[in-house]
Amino acid sequence: MLSDQKALSDAVNQVMPFGKYAGRKLLQLPEPYLVWFHSKGFPEGKLGQQLALMYEVKLNGLEKMLQPLLVD
Repeated sequence: MLSDQKALSDAVNQVMPFGKYAGRKLLQLPEPYLVWFHSKGFPEGKLGQQLALMYEVKLNGLEKMLQPLLVD
């Protein structure tokens, strides 16, 4: 269970490495951007998995619940 919590915290705090929103944490990406990725396909690997997770978070209205996990 702790590894799931760490994976969630890591995803929330992962910084977007490219694109229009480079430098933003994944939880702070706008929902339309994640919807676009969902329609076009998420990148391969860990970043793609984290983006897909953030898409589900936003789709289900869980963003505010996860904001306390953000690290400055």
